[in-house]
Formats: sequence, C-alpha cells, structure tokens
Amino acid sequence: MGNVYLGEFIGTMILILLGDGVVANVVLEKSKGQGGGWIVITVGWAMAVVFGVGAAIMAGSPYAFINPAVAIALAAAGQLPALSATDIVLCIIAEILGAFVGAVLVFLAYYSHFAATKDPGPKLAVFSTGPAIRNLGLNILTEIIGTFMLVFGVMVINNAIKPPAGLGPVLVGLLVLSIGLSLGGPTGYAINPARDLGPRIAHAVLPIPGKGSSDWSYGLVVPIIGPIIGGLLGAFAALAVL
Repeated sequence: MGNVYLGEFIGTMILILLGDGVVANVVLEKSKGQGGGWIVITVGWAMAVVFGVGAAIMAGSPYAFINPAVAIALAAAGQLPALSATDIVLCIIAEILGAFVGAVLVFLAYYSHFAATKDPGPKLAVFSTGPAIRNLGLNILTEIIGTFMLVFGVMVINNAIKPPAGLGPVLVGLLVLSIGLSLGGPTGYAINPARDLGPRIAHAVLPIPGKGSSDWSYGLVVPIIGPIIGGLLGAFAALAVL
C-alpha cells in the first residue's frame, strides 16, 4: 500500500503547486498574471485537478482521491472495499503533507512577489480559502453544497459515465471548473480539507514577509467540516439514484 500513499502525496502536491500557484499569479503584486481574475483562477484550479489526479495514478494510487472528503465519503459509501480505515487515515495524512509541500514550492517560486505585496490578505489567499462575507454557518453550508456536488459528480463519472482510461481526470477537472464558476464565490470553494489545511499550516510557519494571521478560527471549521459533511451527503445521494 506504500505506493498508494506516495500517489496521494504527489498528486496533492501537484494539485496545490498548480492551484495555489495560479492564485499567486493573479493576486500578488508585480506578477505577470496580476489581475487575471476569477476565470483564470478557476481554469487554473481545474487543470491542477487534472494533473494532480493523473500524477496520483502514475505514482501508484489508482484511487487518486487527493482530497480527504472524497476518501472519507467513498469509504463510508462502501466504494473502497480494498482499503481499511487505517489506509484511509494514512492517505489523508499523505494528502495533507503533499499539500504542505506544494504550498512551500509556491512560496519559493513567488518569493519576490510575496515581498512586493504589502497587503497580508492576498498572501493568505494564495494558501487558503476565505469567505467573501463572513458567516460561519452559511460558509459551512456553501462548502457542504459544493462538496456534495463534487462527490456526487465523481460517483456519476465512476459509476454511470464510466469513461475510458485517461479521460476520467479530465472529467473531474471539468466538474471542479463548473463548481468553481457556479459555487465558488462565497468561500473560494475549498471542497477539500487537505487543500486548505496543508497550505494554511505552511502560511503559519513559513517566513512570509509581512504576513498576517492564518485565520484559524475560520480554517479549522469551514473548509474541514463543510467538505466532510457535503462529501458524505453526496456519496449517499449518489448511491440512492445510481
């Protein structure tokens, strides 16, 4: 099972390197992509998912969760008979570590631009999600809805569409693009606890010039609780109709 963990680590690392990387390109000062806007970010994240999933498979994880909410939901729905509870926990740890490393690589790639950016808000935004309007209850609900659609859509892809080899990651990327365009506005669509937690830890420990708070009062609640609940609901809703 070691290759499964390696695959989840590498896949999530690639996801964050490209996903947080596109945010850095758009929001940090003096970057060539500065001001590119929401379309650039959502397309960049969608492509990050495609190559993250592909890298996870290539490195030894045929499941390519790269997302604890997906792993937990599929396991709870009985879709992962070959994996034990311990395997799921170790996959989640590998994903969080991969997300942390991916965020560190983004920091190194954009170091000069972090230094050139005076506002600490965009610096945190590179690493983690945050609300457009802060209301923890409604923010959690947004993440529940977004992750419901993610897991429901993944199960539709896997169980109904059944794409030929190689097309699955592309369809998942398009699903994430749709979620970002349609549901990403209120919270920045974490829909993945590792995607937020690993980079938020990196923000907290890295020597980022002029950084502010890592906002743990939000980060330990909304992007963790919401996706886990939404993923479970999405998985069982899919089981009910498939």
